[in-house]
Amino acid sequence: MPSSVAAPARGRATFSLLLAGILWGTGGISGSLLAARAQLQPLPVAAYRLLLGGGCTVVFLWFRGGLRSMVWTKAVVLRLITAGALLAQFQACYFGAVTLTSVSLATMITIGSVPVFVASVTALRQRRLPSPATGLAMLAAVFGLALLTWSPEGITGGWRLACGVALAVAAGAGFGVLTLVNRTAVPGLDAFATTAFGLLIGGVLLTPLAWWSGMALPLRPDVIAVALYFGFVPTGLAYGAYFLALRTAAPVVAALSALLEPLTAAVLSAILLHDRLGATGWTGAALLVAALGVGYTRR
Repeated sequence: MPSSVAAPARGRATFSLLLAGILWGTGGISGSLLAARAQLQPLPVAAYRLLLGGGCTVVFLWFRGGLRSMVWTKAVVLRLITAGALLAQFQACYFGAVTLTSVSLATMITIGSVPVFVASVTALRQRRLPSPATGLAMLAAVFGLALLTWSPEGITGGWRLACGVALAVAAGAGFGVLTLVNRTAVPGLDAFATTAFGLLIGGVLLTPLAWWSGMALPLRPDVIAVALYFGFVPTGLAYGAYFLALRTAAPVVAALSALLEPLTAAVLSAILLHDRLGATGWTGAALLVAALGVGYTRR
């Protein structure tokens, strides 16, 4: 690809990844609001996230006329089912890890393992080690994430910790596979169609598990407003931007963008909820920004 064409493509991919990571970061606050106002457990919140995100994006596609141009080939159906299954697996394993350990530990292991997993698979496929700059960026990112999110209070050892860590690693691996799979385009399937039907299928797959925890949603204006924002902005729009960027962005750089989610959530909590990050937290945030900067500025 000529440099005159590649540069704008890389610029659009970088913007899409930044947008996806920042929007994902607002999902923590909106998801917590939905759980508190609707009295929902974490797994039903995840199911509503996928269902509402998929539903809102399907409506968006319908307004754009994107549904009429879709061709339901075998490859399209297989990609949508794969994306939906991986999204459901990611959400189920992550919230299982949260239940068995803590939000901070589950987030740290899940998000931190994504770039490591993607870089390892990419290195095996290309039969070469990551560059020193990429390796340094990953180390800084994982260490920064640990400083930003680590909170040992309330974590017990034994089988609960072991199972929780295993589920968090499985969640990170699932998101890594989702990143690698969706880098390859399928004829007749764009990023927003993948987002819309992938989220919808994932929500349907997750619903039977979530139903046992109670999925009754109060039909109050405040609950509906939070649910719609939660479904469309940090879910439908964010995943749409992420899948759009995967076509031109390097897989490791795309995986590193997931680190913007805890970073944005921590900064928003400090600003809006007056949570104190402290020197350790701000040091972790600085390391994350540095790692992302290295990833985005490299070709």
